[in-house]
Amino acid sequence: MAKNDPGTGAGADAAKVNQILQTEIGGRALTGPASVILFVIPLCWSLFQLWIASPLPFIFNFGLFNSTEARSIHLAFAVFLAFSAFPMIKGVHVNKVPFYDWLLALAAAFSASYLYVFYRELSTRPGAPTTADLWISMVGLMLLLEATRRALGLPLAIVAVVFIAYSLGGPHMPDVIAHKGVSLNKLASHQWLGTEGVFGVALGVSTSFVFLFVLFGALLERAGAGNYFIKVAYALLGHMRGGPAKAAVVSSGLSGVISGSSIANVVTTGTFTIPLMKRVGFPATKAGAVEVAASTNGQLTPPIMGAAAFLMVEYVGIPYLDVIKHAILPAMISYVALMYIVHLEACKLKMEGVVRLNRPTLAQRMLNWVVLLIGLIALTLFVYYGIGWTKSAMGEAAPWVLGPLLIAVYVGLVGYATRFPELVEDEPGAAMGELPEVGPTVKTGLYYLLPVVVLVWCLTVERFSPQLSAFWATLFMIFIVLTQRPLKAFFRKHRGVLQEFAGGFVDLAHSLATGARNMVGIGVATATAGIVVGTVTLTGIGLVMTEFVEFLSGGNLLLMLIFTAVISLILGMGLPTTANYIVVSTLMAPVIVTLGAQNGLLVPLIAVHLFVFYFGILADDTPPVGLAAYAAAAISGADPIRTGIQGFAYDIRTAILPFMFIFNTQLLLIGLTGWVDLLITVASAVTAMLVFSAATQGYWFTRSYKWESLLLVLITFTLFRPGFWWDMIYPPYEERHGAEIMEYVETAPVDEAVVFRVSGMGFDGRDITTYVQFELPEGSSAQERMSAVGLDVSDIGDELSVGFVDFGSPAADAGIEFGWNIEAVQATLERPPRELMFIPALLLLAMVAFGQLKRKAREEAQSQPAC
Repeated sequence: MAKNDPGTGAGADAAKVNQILQTEIGGRALTGPASVILFVIPLCWSLFQLWIASPLPFIFNFGLFNSTEARSIHLAFAVFLAFSAFPMIKGVHVNKVPFYDWLLALAAAFSASYLYVFYRELSTRPGAPTTADLWISMVGLMLLLEATRRALGLPLAIVAVVFIAYSLGGPHMPDVIAHKGVSLNKLASHQWLGTEGVFGVALGVSTSFVFLFVLFGALLERAGAGNYFIKVAYALLGHMRGGPAKAAVVSSGLSGVISGSSIANVVTTGTFTIPLMKRVGFPATKAGAVEVAASTNGQLTPPIMGAAAFLMVEYVGIPYLDVIKHAILPAMISYVALMYIVHLEACKLKMEGVVRLNRPTLAQRMLNWVVLLIGLIALTLFVYYGIGWTKSAMGEAAPWVLGPLLIAVYVGLVGYATRFPELVEDEPGAAMGELPEVGPTVKTGLYYLLPVVVLVWCLTVERFSPQLSAFWATLFMIFIVLTQRPLKAFFRKHRGVLQEFAGGFVDLAHSLATGARNMVGIGVATATAGIVVGTVTLTGIGLVMTEFVEFLSGGNLLLMLIFTAVISLILGMGLPTTANYIVVSTLMAPVIVTLGAQNGLLVPLIAVHLFVFYFGILADDTPPVGLAAYAAAAISGADPIRTGIQGFAYDIRTAILPFMFIFNTQLLLIGLTGWVDLLITVASAVTAMLVFSAATQGYWFTRSYKWESLLLVLITFTLFRPGFWWDMIYPPYEERHGAEIMEYVETAPVDEAVVFRVSGMGFDGRDITTYVQFELPEGSSAQERMSAVGLDVSDIGDELSVGFVDFGSPAADAGIEFGWNIEAVQATLERPPRELMFIPALLLLAMVAFGQLKRKAREEAQSQPAC
């Protein structure tokens, strides 16, 4: 049955939502009045989120909510659905909601909405809560923990309880982590009645734009984009060696646009891809592992990444466009490497692709790819410069011209799609004897790309906020859901256009309800993770963690990173990626930045947050609790532990990336000097990852000897981090002291970051030596350039003494205090480019390739029968 056939209605939609809920935790599958309530409440939640994201409240001056009020209502919806949609005990009351769960749902919703209902009263008594305030806060915290346990399992609830216990029992903790402790009243009011705890930044991000992106994905899925992406991937790649596995990688990456959950990605795409991988020869364990590795990486792929990526906007303080820019190269090379791993597995197993209906010649395939590439470039240039021209020429009137043009393009693409057969969603596990043709398959759903184009345009060209960008993309997606059925009926000259239009409203209602139900876990997780953030601000554990981690790692940054990665993996085994990111980044990101600076390595904050983000996602396939591996194993019939181990083996390529971009930030497109530098960085990174994939698989052109795999690992390291070897031959800088500091400052280029070694006494009485970095603006003298960053210094022999630090200046932000000393400046030295290390690495790679090709030819000659 076609995806958009009216017969698929609410039943199919509810079945898919329930399947995902049951796979992840075990939600209720309801009928009767309860199912109606659990349809209407999520529907209202989605409408509320669309209202507050739209400009309408400001136009009509009605329904205006400040951020705290919006967060309060958002959490009220989430906890109500957590109690009503998830049973107290797994497997019990899965088909009905007992009366006590309705009572708990209402109590939790009231506690969460308390900040909205009594906002005026609470604002008049800040820091002086009444007895009723405290009771509501404590009840709210307990109900939130229970909602978390139901929706997400025990791990996150246990983590929150541990941090609450730490807040209350500070004086009784071991000396290394002890603090003065807080009262129960102080804890309750801090965590519930302000914006430092539960209703903090994390819940604010969930409220403002994560919900809209999840809703955007639900609308795309309902419209049929999920099935379209899968079919396109199979049409393009199914004929290759291990084609279904390569198609699984691509379709899971495309599904990352729709789903921010690794488990949901496995459930939706793996239902079709895993049986097909098994059919062409992949063992069940490897079939499930490929899907797991592809699905976990879906959250790393811009432009729509996992929910945690949106939190970086607030935590790091950079636009979402910058998050996309820094994340795009690691995501790209990670997916390219997974495709190559699948190819190597197929070569080892001597697989063949699925038969195509019309097999084109090599010349035709090359022509198709050239036409596609030129078409994409031409379309990109037209959209960017063409629309840019209309904006500059028409000013504020441009949207009134571009809007109808976008709708006209959409109608034209829908009409064009009706010239080809409707894509039919296959039954799970059904065999695919022949591949669909590429051209007709691609053309049936080109209009699905328009909302993504709108989203990317708003983010990158208009520079709208993520919330406003998601709103306009979602609004256009709603328009598609409402109109694609009647438009197709019209172009195909079918009767019942009005009935199809009514079916579009049914699809829209179910999409809104599905999107909200998919948000329950994220809403509850961000609120509960806020307890951890509130504990940090309440107890000062952040400073304690710096000392604790420094003690464990001995000040070694590599050990510290390994320690952080292990914490992320352990927590991520039971925590959702979003909660894991909040917990670990809150505790560890400042520690890594601080201790890195003290050891001479200035790590950008975005690099540390992406490091935590990556390992939080990798936890989804880490045994023994990798939830994505369990979901894949349920489909493949393999052992979940073995599936998780194999999936993590495939994901080792992703696990080394965070370590590489911490030490070589060019992989995050930081510090590049131009297009040539960009192309060299991309080419070397992709080559390095492909080489590493061959090393971990023990197979390149033929099976590798152990020494060959070791050489490939060495080549990988050199291509990723050429500066490690080059710095031993040519030091990148020398330290200058005393008067030479100001001489260097006076002549330093304007666009070059200058690094100083500073020392002084911290506010805790400890002596600190660390490194700081400034971009010094242009000035007539060294003193003037130093003053521009907030420093007033005087010469005291071999050092400079800081006489004054301007409040709010870059120097103050870097942590420099009055009375500190500037001991040295790192003067950049002229040296040959470090990329020259690529030459011996590539020569060594050629040597390994020559040996393997020679051995492969010999093995093939020996395997041929004698004449």
